[in-house]
Amino acid sequence: MIESSDFRTSRIPLSHGAGQIPALGFGTLIPDAATTISATRDALEAGFRHFDCAERYRNEHEVGEALQAGLAAGGIAREEVFITSKLWNSNHRPERVRPALEASLDRLRLNYLDLYLIHTPFAFQPGDEQDPRDQNGNIIYDRGVTLLETWGAMEILADSGRCRAIGLSDIGLNELLPLYESARIKPAVVQVEAHPYLPETELLGFCKQKDIVFLAFAPLGHGIRPGPLEDPVISAIAARVGQSPAQVLLAWGVQRGTAVLTTPRTAARARENFNVSALPEDGFNEINRIQTRQRFNEVVKTGSPGFIPRL
Repeated sequence: MIESSDFRTSRIPLSHGAGQIPALGFGTLIPDAATTISATRDALEAGFRHFDCAERYRNEHEVGEALQAGLAAGGIAREEVFITSKLWNSNHRPERVRPALEASLDRLRLNYLDLYLIHTPFAFQPGDEQDPRDQNGNIIYDRGVTLLETWGAMEILADSGRCRAIGLSDIGLNELLPLYESARIKPAVVQVEAHPYLPETELLGFCKQKDIVFLAFAPLGHGIRPGPLEDPVISAIAARVGQSPAQVLLAWGVQRGTAVLTTPRTAARARENFNVSALPEDGFNEINRIQTRQRFNEVVKTGSPGFIPRL
């Protein structure tokens, strides 16, 4: 558990000397281009220094534009921000991995990434179509490449310095274990859905044991209602400590030793979601005892995320 009471400056060390990841991160899964630009700049102004991007989100151009403008306006050095992108499923073939990274760097206007993740452990038919489907509407998977082969190409990227750390997203412990055991460069980060309704306790324990940063997306339950934001335990704690339910959920995530991603769309919400501090021990333990179990994003089953805007 992190001891500091102010989580705005909390950072978690990455393995292999790859720096530190800010515990509070801004996720860029926003369907509207104009909102992507304004929300990214608002997050930077609010204090966020961790930005989570992906080829799949189809908005890296806009995120790059907002970050470059925001860094210049705020006198913020590139080294002060931590930027992630992700390899999409249609680029799992080893020969496609580096070009995919370079394309993300070009869109984001960057010379390197702090972290590059395999977006899901599922390989889709290689090509420019992100969501390849057959005539019956079923996803076309690529059976000609293994996750370990894709990881080998990721390791070469890490060797090159174009990304300082590598990891995986949307993966369960059963799939992670064989890769971890075989990998030359061990994953530095695992990003999965996690919140009080899906605490992923076993995976978190493994990550802590192996010095892998556990990065939680959807820590507010994707804002779906009913969900954690309206849970009576969360609401009661929020009222007791004078914080919003969102702040309580984010604090719980950081306090249990994970980094968290949130996607505020307005400046006011960005300031709220960044102003996170430790919960009293009794409140933290009450949240740990919540028994409701629910997953909101089924990407771990198919590799085709829900909540992705269809353009």
